[in-house]
Amino acid sequence: MNSLHELMITAAARYPGRLAVAGHEGGLRYAELDLMANALAHRMRELGAGRGDRVLIWDDKSPAVIAAMQAALRLGAAYIPADAATPAARVATMARDCTARIVCATRDRSGHIMPHLPDGTRCLDLTEVPAGPVAPINEAVGPEDLAYILYTSGSTGQPKGVSISHRNARAFVDWAATLLGVTAEDRFANHAPFTFDLSVLDLYAAFSAGASVHLVPAELAYAPAQLTEFLYRRQISIWYSVPSALVLMMSSGGLLRRPAPEPLRAVVFAGEPFPISQLRRLAAWTDARLINLYGPTETNVCTGHEVAADDLARDRPVPIGTAASGDTVWAQTARGTAAGPGEEGELVVEGPTVMRGYWGREPHRGPYATGDLVRVLDDGSFDYLGRRDHMVKVRGHRIELGEIEAVLTAHRAVSEAAVTVTGTGIGARLEAFIVSRAGEEPSLLELKRYCAERLPRYMIVDEVHLLACLPRTRTGKTDRTALGTSRPSPRA
Repeated sequence: MNSLHELMITAAARYPGRLAVAGHEGGLRYAELDLMANALAHRMRELGAGRGDRVLIWDDKSPAVIAAMQAALRLGAAYIPADAATPAARVATMARDCTARIVCATRDRSGHIMPHLPDGTRCLDLTEVPAGPVAPINEAVGPEDLAYILYTSGSTGQPKGVSISHRNARAFVDWAATLLGVTAEDRFANHAPFTFDLSVLDLYAAFSAGASVHLVPAELAYAPAQLTEFLYRRQISIWYSVPSALVLMMSSGGLLRRPAPEPLRAVVFAGEPFPISQLRRLAAWTDARLINLYGPTETNVCTGHEVAADDLARDRPVPIGTAASGDTVWAQTARGTAAGPGEEGELVVEGPTVMRGYWGREPHRGPYATGDLVRVLDDGSFDYLGRRDHMVKVRGHRIELGEIEAVLTAHRAVSEAAVTVTGTGIGARLEAFIVSRAGEEPSLLELKRYCAERLPRYMIVDEVHLLACLPRTRTGKTDRTALGTSRPSPRA
């Protein structure tokens, strides 16, 4: 059993009465989700979709959207998620790029993009799901067949479609389910949008064991008090999100003022470094396992690390760990050799999770260079240093901005930090954007002294700006392009 959708089909056969997915307007049990997926698969087939086609799904998170994803897979087709906030022009671009056979959307959204869709593309209204039992559909697929496409930002301004096969997805899902020891009693929180690869764990690790997944509505994704209440009210046992969501829950959502909920047994995070000072606070609050996962969309999760007591004594974020999901990973130096302990290089991944390629381009072959810089630790695991494209030169010195950010977030008064460079040549300056802990307002002098004890002189920030919060992309990562517009007066 190597296909992605067979996880849910098997769970529906074994656990028909168990809750499968819950949204803010109700939920579906496995038998009900199975019936809806079959009904939608029949409707998609009537509209011309079949093996090898693409089905784009443009709507808010809901059980019906998950059923549509499952329906596409049952036909041997691939699905492409686009959340409701995605602009119509971008959705149309995605649909044209992947030559989508069907676009699933509400009637009003369909009207906006129908004139811009490729010839032969049909629209399916998810609010008109056929009722009643129908014959099961489960087309055979191979491990290398396409399961889904996730569109990411492209350097040319056009979105790039990361093509993920059933083999790619299952290598990660099976590994993660084993790591977490998922059972039918588990309750996953789905914080990430379906367009973000973090959601793959939430959905399919849950389905692998007949567990339930609870959808966090998009409007609550960064509403800290509501997120905290969601964790308790839904009795979540496995939480997976970007660290910034957890930091907000701790700093502004009252999370630490309540005892850790008894069902919570694993807190998993990925997508960006977790400020070490904040992770210490989280570890002091809960006995749940804390697990750091790493990997770009092109590889899904390729390394992982479970936080240990010794990690919390560090003055930088915890390691991203060692190879995961059956992959092989190494750090490649500028000389083209594998880095040894203490050396730095670009992380390279080879193995079953590496994507098929970008849709419409030549298939990807061989190892994938992530563009992320790491340092090899004595035990063979990796410390994340930052992006290669965040490597800058200031007054002749090469600087990795992520290293400065790691030092700043280790300061007792700093909750989050992002560093940018303004100016060029001799006029280049390092600017830090800081979100402080409640009741704290560190000065530029204080932070300079702190950095001077931990960094070379040329890496000490020149200016500090205090912000109420860092600007975020829809996936929760720091929006560096928006930092310039967030610049208040510098701190003295």
